[in-house]
Amino acid sequence: MDIYLIRHTQTDTAKGLCYGQSDVELASSFWDDWHRLRAKLPDISADCRVLSSPLQRCMQLAEQFAKPIIQDIRLLEVNFGDWEGVRFDAIEPAVLQHWTDNFVHLPPPNGECFAQLCQRVGEFWQEVVRYDVEQVLVITHAGVIRALLTHILQLPPANAFHFQVDAGSVHKLQYLNDYTYINYINH
Repeated sequence: MDIYLIRHTQTDTAKGLCYGQSDVELASSFWDDWHRLRAKLPDISADCRVLSSPLQRCMQLAEQFAKPIIQDIRLLEVNFGDWEGVRFDAIEPAVLQHWTDNFVHLPPPNGECFAQLCQRVGEFWQEVVRYDVEQVLVITHAGVIRALLTHILQLPPANAFHFQVDAGSVHKLQYLNDYTYINYINH
């Protein structure tokens, strides 16, 4: 089974804005972004499953594949709690640095830590690998893709940011004989 992890395309947000689970819109460049992203993917199989975060920036992209969409809240980006909608440079530097140094187990105020994100996407992954289909498209967010890659590779979650995950990027995995191969990342 080929599994494509797809990050939503560019959002219509200011650079440096913290918008994890905020339901922000995609940029006006969406159609150009969509065509660039679509060119990175093969033909879609008849039995392809499309799974998506319920946020509009993912759903708008998922709808372009003209397949039934399975929305899954486990594919939501990390919850930044009180920091949602706040620019990172507006957060007290010492507080932000403390969180940055401890993001795996320290959540933002009223938010979610990276370990919690890893837990929910790990549960999601265990369901996906049981599908009996040729292809799966997972339309989601950078944090989710990083968490999935660290889960699959059994890396410490603190290493998740070693993976580049650009807007509109595709990451191809292949699940075969109970083993996951990584064909490419950040394409």
